[in-house]
This record gives sequence, structure tokens and C-alpha cells, in this order.
Amino acid sequence: MTPATPSPSAPPRHRRRRLARKPVIGSLVAASVLAGAWYATAGAAPSAAGDLTVTNTTVSLSAKFPYLSAGYNNSREWTRTATAVAPNGTLRVAWPASDGIHVTPLTAAGKRSGADTVVKGTKEVGGLVAHNDGFALLTRVADTNKWKETAAALVRYKNGKQAWRTKLTGASSDDTAPLLDGQLAWNGKKYGAYFVVHGAGGFADGHFGDKLAYVGSTGKKLSGGWGWGCSHNEGIALRAETSGNFTSLCFDDWRSGLFVSTGIGAPDNAPVVQREQCWAGYCGGTFAGRTGDLVKSSSGRYATAFASRGAASAKKNPDDASGRGWTVKPRTSTHQVALAFLKNRNTPSGKPVYLTSAKGTEHVNVRVAPYGKDRLLVSYETLKNAKCASGTCTGTFTGTHFRLVDWNGKLQGADKVVRARISGDIAVLKDGTLTWAYAPVTPSYTTALTGASPTTKTLRIARLTP
Repeated sequence: MTPATPSPSAPPRHRRRRLARKPVIGSLVAASVLAGAWYATAGAAPSAAGDLTVTNTTVSLSAKFPYLSAGYNNSREWTRTATAVAPNGTLRVAWPASDGIHVTPLTAAGKRSGADTVVKGTKEVGGLVAHNDGFALLTRVADTNKWKETAAALVRYKNGKQAWRTKLTGASSDDTAPLLDGQLAWNGKKYGAYFVVHGAGGFADGHFGDKLAYVGSTGKKLSGGWGWGCSHNEGIALRAETSGNFTSLCFDDWRSGLFVSTGIGAPDNAPVVQREQCWAGYCGGTFAGRTGDLVKSSSGRYATAFASRGAASAKKNPDDASGRGWTVKPRTSTHQVALAFLKNRNTPSGKPVYLTSAKGTEHVNVRVAPYGKDRLLVSYETLKNAKCASGTCTGTFTGTHFRLVDWNGKLQGADKVVRARISGDIAVLKDGTLTWAYAPVTPSYTTALTGASPTTKTLRIARLTP
């Protein structure tokens, strides 16, 4: 394998194109800037699936939550929330507001159990781990650097007070974090924080890559991970392991596709899960909110779901002297729902399975979660009469779909269209119940988001029990 961090003599990675993606939509959405793009939904007709019944609890918020974010071409995306379950079964939900990231404590049943903890001076929910005595939050904080950008930070709260705050970027590593699009995982001994970085000196000055940092329970940085990986990263997935490297995936726009980055920082020979047209944000909506789900089976296999336009052809770009660039011609103009598998934490297993094929329908906000012992829940939203340009689409919202499949991608019952939506990380309780937070609003994808996000002062806590 090639080293995770290129040597100083290595040619710098290309610069991140930012024109197609609006950096901030008003002060209220600064916490979720550049959260993602378009995702996939199935074209199957709605029909009954009796065991997919979602129940909801409404929680009042102490501040306004800006529930939309602008992705590439200002495409409408749900502002990320993160729901996490502690070992004792209680829940925490993280969401951004103008005064910082709020973490709301909930009972196992999804009811508020206390006042919010407001993590002042922070922007963006990059990942959340719930503990019995509090939580750990991956976020962004103020920093001093040549770009005047924020730094990535891992913040630990215990019993309502900050226990420690560890910056994960800075002058010593020549990097910043103007956005995270991150994931945070915990294996009981250490945290893994995976996020986007911006070079601020050294070989990668001015370029975008990704970083995986490990941090111990006391806030001390640990060995492992890498300082520069996918370049640049259009989507991140991470799963904790009891030992060794955490399992990770990334969408790389230079090599154009989804890759296994576990332990190697996704160098040029990283295992390919799927080639996609990714250049300049064309695959910016592959993972919902630019963060993906990784589900592990009892046998050690993994599954991830994403929005895909497929690859009619894929070949190395002859105009790229580095030899790293790829040119991919998409198979469809709209995104379809794809499900991919890994046989272990390092190795893809066969080709992705496509669950939809309606070419005139755009599929967005694709998620996957475990459903009982041997099934997977794939969720997505559908947009009919899709009009697409530069890799993103608008259309008329036609529903949030739930679909059950087995670990081969085989359908286990028909689609069910539900009122609930998934707008962030899903927590899995000990009894297998899935729970998540979402804004109680009707989706609209007919136009781009060109102004400040609308806001809500309530969240719904959804529960789905297999």
C-alpha cells in the first residue's frame, strides 16, 4: 500500500471548487454549511408493509433550528441532526442553532429529560457519541490560521460541564476545517473522528483532503489514522471496531467513486466499491448530508447505501499527468438507490445492487440501518419530474420510502411510504429499535435554496421497532 500521507515532494492535490456550492446561507445555517447534496429514492408504487410503522414524540426546542442547508448548486438538503444512544439506553440529540450546537437529553422513549447543553462557540454537527454521564461531539471551533477558517475539535461533556476540548487541526499539521462532513465513532476505549480538511501550508497548501484522528478517553491524541487521504472527499462513512483500524469509506472526486479507506487513508490503489462521476461536486449528494451509514452483520459483512448515477464507462483521464484522475460517464441523469457490500472491513463484495430504476425520478436522502437480526432498512425520498443540471436535480417531492432487504439486497416486502423523514444519524437501541430526530415540515425540492434557511422550534423523535 502507498503511505497515507504523501511525501512533501508529492504533487499537491487539486483545489476544491467552491463556486457551485454556496458556503453560507445566512447566519443560522452556518453550523451546517456544505452539508451534502442529492440522494436517492425508489420508484416503486407505495403499498403496505405492516411492520414498518413509525411512532413519533414531539420535543420543544429552546432555540430556532435551521432545518435546511444548501448543497451543490444550492440544492436543498436537510440540516444534519445526530441521535445517539448511551449504554444505559438514554438518548442525546445534537442540532445547530445560532448560539452553538445544542445537545438535547431524552429518555429511551424519546421524551425530553432535561435542559439542553449548549456547546458555545461551535459550528456544525460532525458526529455525536452518547455516554451515561454526557456526550462527545465532533464540531468546529474558532482558530487562527492563514485562511481565517475554523478548526475541527472533539469536545467531551461530563455531568453538564466540559471535561476537555481537543483541537484536531492546526498550525502544527498545516490544516484547517472550514467544513467537516464528518463522522465520529467510539469503541469503548477510543474515538475515531473522520472529517474534511483544508491544507494551510506544506505540500497540500490550498487543497482539500480528509483526515482520520484517534483520541483517547481523556482527550489525548493517539497514534493511527492519517493526515491526508481522499482528495477531495465528497462523502464519509466510519464504523468503530473493537480492535485495529476503524472501517471507513470515502467518495473521492479525483479518482471518481466510492472507495474503502480503512487503515490506508485511501491512497491511489484503495479498493473500489463503485465508480461515479464525482468531479467538481457531481457526486456531492451520494451520501445523505455527505455522511454515510455503515451497517455490520453478525457474520462480519458490511453494507452501505448511496445515491448513484452509475457508470456507463470509467477510464483514466489521459489529460491528468499525475495518473490519478479518472473520467466517468454516468449511466443515468437522475440518482438511483444503490446498496453495496463489503466482505470484511477492507474488501468490497461484488457489484452494488440497484434497488430502483426509474430514470425520470430523482432519489435523495438515502440511508441504511439494521432491521432486526438479518434484514436492512433502506430509506429514501423521491422527486418526480426531475430536472437535472451539473449533477443536481429539482423535482416534486412524492414521499419518504422505507424498503426492507436482506443481506444480498433482495427485496423483503414492498415499499412503504411514511410521513417521517430521516435528516441525520440513526441510533440503534438494545432491542433493535431505530430512533432519529427530524423537523416536522413538508419537504419541497422544486427550487434551489437561495436565502436563509427556514427554522423550527420543535423536533420529532421517530421510533421504528422491528
